[in-house]
Amino acid sequence: MSSRRADEGPKKRFVIIGGGPGGTACATHAARLGADVTLIERDIVGGAAHLLDCIPSKAMIATGSAMSAMRAASEMGLATVDVKLDFEALRHRIKHIEGRLEDSVTSLLESQRVRLIEGTGRLVGSHEVEATHADGTIETIEGDIIVLAAGSRPRVPEWAQVDGQRVLTTRHAYPPPQLPEHLIVIGSGVTGVEFVHMFNSFGSDVTLIVSRQQVLPDKDPEVAAVLEQSFLDRGVRLFMGARAESIEVGDQAVKVSCNDGRIAEGSHVLLAIGSIPNSDNLNLEAAGVESEWGYVSIDHNCRSSVSHIYAAGDLSGKLPLSSVASTQGRKIAEHAMGLHASPHRHIDYDKAASAIFTDPEIADVGVAEADAFAEGRKIRVTKVPFSVSAKALINNDSRGFVKIVSDPATGVVMGGSIVGRHAAELISVLALAVSAGLTVQDLVESLFVHPALAEVLGEAAE
Repeated sequence: MSSRRADEGPKKRFVIIGGGPGGTACATHAARLGADVTLIERDIVGGAAHLLDCIPSKAMIATGSAMSAMRAASEMGLATVDVKLDFEALRHRIKHIEGRLEDSVTSLLESQRVRLIEGTGRLVGSHEVEATHADGTIETIEGDIIVLAAGSRPRVPEWAQVDGQRVLTTRHAYPPPQLPEHLIVIGSGVTGVEFVHMFNSFGSDVTLIVSRQQVLPDKDPEVAAVLEQSFLDRGVRLFMGARAESIEVGDQAVKVSCNDGRIAEGSHVLLAIGSIPNSDNLNLEAAGVESEWGYVSIDHNCRSSVSHIYAAGDLSGKLPLSSVASTQGRKIAEHAMGLHASPHRHIDYDKAASAIFTDPEIADVGVAEADAFAEGRKIRVTKVPFSVSAKALINNDSRGFVKIVSDPATGVVMGGSIVGRHAAELISVLALAVSAGLTVQDLVESLFVHPALAEVLGEAAE
């Protein structure tokens, strides 16, 4: 990628609505390339979904994992340790991390001379954005390039009355007002299972309502089975094949009624049933921007139906991952500044790695085994359990496996799944292999550290 600045002629004016990973990456990249950039953010620079959802959840999970490790100290040849959660200390830790990250992003933007506006933005024309500042003042900003990166918010069904105290969305739970004695989680996707793991680690009783016949319905069934067994071993109650229909808040308990007649009773309820895009107040029609189900329709360059208006992050309807949003932001800056006039590599969303921070961790990338079989594609699948790894035995945790999907004719790595300790780190090796078109033989001939969990990657490639 060229780092040249576009100094010839007037500077291109970027107006970016939304300061999450997509918006901030676009802002800093465009500024480095010589653009005049204005960034409008209403909540927190760095992104509410990122700094108020993703980062706090991982911080809480890290605390829970530390508690679990200390409880299992005797299995590592140590005296048993009695641990207790300091809820206020955890709250302070999360706020500290959020503050550090927001300050870091803000400092980077300021160093690039990006103009920051605390407030909201909406389109009032094809090149005009109306910015409403936090103090209520309104100004109209003209832009040669407009980037929509307003993110998303938790979805709340009509039958759920969220109060932020007993009935929570994810935004209320990092951390919640009090530690739940018994948490009912509605939704068994990525966010839902992470909350199950998190609060179970803290010592809460947990019930998970699963609308399908497996947790993580979009993941490999073998992967889901490992997590389900882990939850059952830890005492989590699973309501399989049950769809929540109503929530009743009483003086002593909260009850969730399901479509099959079952009722889950606990102290708190958490809704983890997806998100909706923050497009309703953007006034997309004023600029003729097309959307579908609230998501801005984009092409391979992240352009909307209006050539100088782009979209990034959750609002684009692509994978709701911070890594994807950041990549989109950089690509938008480069394309809008004219660096992509010649053929170049577009974002391949099918090759994005993702991870679920449960215990054990889950990560995958590229082609999934079940999807390949459903499409009739010829694949080679190899799987090796971590129980063969010396490092797994040293860690006293041999759960899970590595699965690699490859092309039987060429050996090219097409995808893979990892379940086990540090899966989120180990998947990077397979992600690189998928993106670079490496073969299983390339992995076999790699000289991994010994003893290390990564050795299983080489064994699965054989």
